[in-house]
Amino acid sequence: MNRRFARLFLVFVIFTTPFPAAAQEKRTAMNVLFIGNSYTARHKLSQVVKAMAEEGNPGLTFNPSTVIYGGRTLADHWRLGTQNFVRRYEVTADEVKKTIAELEAALKKNPKDRYAKSAIQQQKGLLNQLGEKHPKWDVVVLQSYRDDLEGDPTRYAEYAPKFAKLAKAQGARVILYETTPTTQNAEPLTAAPDPSAIQKKSRAIAKLAKEIDAAVAPMSLVGLRCQTERPDLPLRFINDAHLNQTMAYLTACSIYAALFDKSPVGLKINSITDIRFFEKEPGNKQKDRDGNPITRVFSDKDRADLQRIAWEAYGEFKAISTE
Repeated sequence: MNRRFARLFLVFVIFTTPFPAAAQEKRTAMNVLFIGNSYTARHKLSQVVKAMAEEGNPGLTFNPSTVIYGGRTLADHWRLGTQNFVRRYEVTADEVKKTIAELEAALKKNPKDRYAKSAIQQQKGLLNQLGEKHPKWDVVVLQSYRDDLEGDPTRYAEYAPKFAKLAKAQGARVILYETTPTTQNAEPLTAAPDPSAIQKKSRAIAKLAKEIDAAVAPMSLVGLRCQTERPDLPLRFINDAHLNQTMAYLTACSIYAALFDKSPVGLKINSITDIRFFEKEPGNKQKDRDGNPITRVFSDKDRADLQRIAWEAYGEFKAISTE
């Protein structure tokens, strides 16, 4: 091999080798904060999203954190000081202490305010961690609840922008995780629901998302598409008003789509485990609230259908957003 050809060959190798070994070993981190209630806590949703994110994006380290208050809305989160967690990278000890003092005053005024009591403990935990350097969030996920059911304006439309402003100040993207508690079916359906209410709600969420430049996990549309194409699949428990394993899987797929703007179709993750147990058999941690196995393993067909349904509904919502 002459020298000129050797040099050309070396250049070809350098520019056609995807990544050197050292770069392949280097992992990219994504720090994601989930703000919500039991619709985020159930099924350890953030951990399911983590598993999907890392499977679908080799080399990614997905670091989820959560701030959860059961049954609470974003308006409640603001009262309870969750904005301090959004500003974790820059919040000061004095600011956290001020929040604690305000919560203690609220608790003194209303000793039954159990959320204030819980928030005080969370804020004290944050205060103890302030000496540790914390990266800025890459993504903040804002879960809706019943305050988004009446269209626009709503409390969700009022408080999502407040949290979004804090997220975007540090360069983080925002995802609106839109729940749909009143439209989930506990039994198989014989006919698809009337889509008009869901389409109206979707337009209101699309308007909000456009105003704050947010992506959306549009669970009302996802649920409707599932009810239309797979009416045999219930989306909530019979003995518990929360989303069941099927709806949780759809939700994880939808958040994945919103995170990466790409399809979850083909992901191998095929199971969901709830965190609440069968009340009629205390101590039995193998059954869910309806007495079925607490872990649901989806067949290949169901897994593929749920992934496709989530992706197609995500695309449908994006089309609504451009109207």
